[in-house]
Amino acid sequence: MESMGKKKPRPRRSFTPEFKAEIVELCRRGDRSVGQVAKDFDLTETAVRLWVSQAEVDAGERDGLTSSEREELAALRRENRRLREDVEILKRATAFFAKETW
Repeated sequence: MESMGKKKPRPRRSFTPEFKAEIVELCRRGDRSVGQVAKDFDLTETAVRLWVSQAEVDAGERDGLTSSEREELAALRRENRRLREDVEILKRATAFFAKETW
């Protein structure tokens, strides 16, 4: 049985900050709706709305984490995860060597 008209999921794409800024500027001008801009550039409307929203946060027009704060938070979470793994390894090594000495 085939997929009965379901669309294949779109592969994940990445866009440069410059491209996102251009799309946000087109949306802010107001001559086209967010939906129309998304359609014209073969983007999802959700992604474009998120870009516009993040641009508003970065500009101080809306509450939320700025892009730089998001990057810092992600880096801190990565470091925290790595440090927790290091502590876990040290705990295991300590337990191993404590058994060896008895």
